[in-house]
Amino acid sequence: MLAARAEHGYKLGARTRFCTGDAMMTASEYGEIPWDLTIQVDQKDNEEEQIVRVKGNDHVGGVMLRLVEQIKTPKDWSDYALWWEQKNCWLLKTHWTLDKYGVQADANLIYTPQHKPLCVQLPNMKHIKLTVSFSSVVFKTVSEICRSLNIRRPEELSLLKPPDDPSKKKKKDKGKNPAVDDVIIMDSVSGIPGSPAGNAGLYSKTMTPIYDPETGSQATATSLWFGQNDLTVSQPNLPPAELAKMYKPLTLVEKATINSGWLDSSRSLMEQGIQEDDKLLLRFKYHCFFDLNPKYDAVRINQLYEQARWTILLEEIDCTEEEMLMFASLQYHICKLTTSSEPLDLSNEPDIDEVDAALSNLEVTLEGGSTDKILEDITDIPKLADTLRLLRPKRLTFRPYKEYYFVFKDTTISYYKNKESSNGEPIDQFHLRGCEVVPDVNVTDKKFGIKLLLPVADGMNEVYIRCDNETQYAKWKAACMLASKGKTMAYSSYRVEVRNIQSFLQMKSMATPTRQAAPDVDTMEMNAECFVSPRFTKKYKTKQLTARILEAHQNVAQLSLMEAKMRFIQAWQSLPEFGITYYIVRFRGSKKDEILGVSYNRLIRIDMSTGLPLTTWRFSNMKQWNVNWEIRQVAIEFDQSVSVAFSCQSCDCKVVHEYIGGYIFLSTRSKDQNETLDEELFHKLTGGQE
Repeated sequence: MLAARAEHGYKLGARTRFCTGDAMMTASEYGEIPWDLTIQVDQKDNEEEQIVRVKGNDHVGGVMLRLVEQIKTPKDWSDYALWWEQKNCWLLKTHWTLDKYGVQADANLIYTPQHKPLCVQLPNMKHIKLTVSFSSVVFKTVSEICRSLNIRRPEELSLLKPPDDPSKKKKKDKGKNPAVDDVIIMDSVSGIPGSPAGNAGLYSKTMTPIYDPETGSQATATSLWFGQNDLTVSQPNLPPAELAKMYKPLTLVEKATINSGWLDSSRSLMEQGIQEDDKLLLRFKYHCFFDLNPKYDAVRINQLYEQARWTILLEEIDCTEEEMLMFASLQYHICKLTTSSEPLDLSNEPDIDEVDAALSNLEVTLEGGSTDKILEDITDIPKLADTLRLLRPKRLTFRPYKEYYFVFKDTTISYYKNKESSNGEPIDQFHLRGCEVVPDVNVTDKKFGIKLLLPVADGMNEVYIRCDNETQYAKWKAACMLASKGKTMAYSSYRVEVRNIQSFLQMKSMATPTRQAAPDVDTMEMNAECFVSPRFTKKYKTKQLTARILEAHQNVAQLSLMEAKMRFIQAWQSLPEFGITYYIVRFRGSKKDEILGVSYNRLIRIDMSTGLPLTTWRFSNMKQWNVNWEIRQVAIEFDQSVSVAFSCQSCDCKVVHEYIGGYIFLSTRSKDQNETLDEELFHKLTGGQE
């Protein structure tokens, strides 16, 4: 017998010959020689080794069948597959031969279940334990988890490895595992092969309302689970002392370190070193929320609200004091409604059929990747004309705002010395397609500004426009936001966007707190520090903070529970830093590390020391991108012969490449696709053809 099939072969013409002592044989003859293959059988009770007599041309499926016959244990082996430990891969193609896989006698094969328990922390910081596929690519595994949780649009989420808290490096802290505290066991809805059909979750692909089988009445999303589903209910805020103990990534470098933990969507959990009962974070990875519908997305909206709430409380995203109080008032209102004695009933949310949703979805949903709307009148594009103030900052000089007459038409702003000269040539024009629109607002101080970052070849030009009042600001900002996407005010979403901005300003508006607001019946039980980040608890005393939150609460007190969560998400989306994911990279030709920000529509080059953006590149101007896997470098070409290339310092370049491709994939979604996904296109855009 050949010892461990370790002999070497050499090419002879078109055939491969193997040396076995004094004899020579062809590859086909060599594949006929039997040899021993050791396979470790993974069972819950024990682990045992089996030696199976095989040949190189045996198929993997046949080897597994022979192994099961040899074990002689009566059980369902249908979920088992072979895992090759040294090569870190599954042998899932059962029609392939051992020779085709390259398996030899020294291979460490494990016969193990493909579905294993995994501890997942949801966006609301709660832990669930469910059985998922460790052999499918992560993209499918996340879809499987979301189906069990009744979360639509699983392509927006992914799994993230928990970050290491640098403050907990002592040995005594390493043994603590919060994942085992208050874990919801969900194996009964895991979707394991052979499980009951009803375990597929209440996932409605046709958006047809779900009905309770007992009463026949329309059921709310996932309400058939355990009565009222905890996943639709917001969690109580943590006491300030507990919140202060949680890890807060405050610097861009710390945030970049966390983002390096995203799993590769094109590889399985086992291939990425994830073991049974490991803990992972389920998070909304792509901040591009499509078709967020209160009628069908109770779990999705609540988990999205929870993720937004934690990014505010842990200061992962920066906001002003005015905005923090608005977020606090919404949290307080949601907390009051959640803990009220009245049962939560989402069936009162307005019923939306698909035709109405397509026509007015911006009024009941958040904007997604596909934002094109029907033109009201293509022959009559509205325009804005107002006297506004302008500031074009220059380094080392301070210039005050100066008044001009502005005209906004199509996607261009022109400004003139005064109204009388508006029929002539403008002083200058701003072409807004591809620009960044950043709010510069303080409602309390009556400051209504818009910062425009206009793309140029070598970076971004900053322009500040100051409006006189809320109404003027809402109209101009809505027009700027549409123009940045290449749309005009003729789109039906313009009026809705104006109303959304006005509503947002109303939530932020508060009278100057000259005296403490009158307490209501819940004031004595209100712990104001629970609703703001630790930075703001140091600034105010408890009574002052309570008074300000209650004052801000008056602007949102009439909202329903679902409306309040949607408003919170909308306000989160309006923050300047929303949806930017940071990575440490080194650009080609540079000798220092920099920060790359990846957003749903652009890439941002950021100075690591100052945190200021240097250059922005829009995805809409991208011609192609690829990866040089030998030097692990991402190269991107844009219009006007602009090209950039960078290597990733904080993670593998595949992580950043997948982020870019993922956002481009999400931009292809449309209403007429229903809820089907082109998984092949996703992997094509994110895989980098590795």
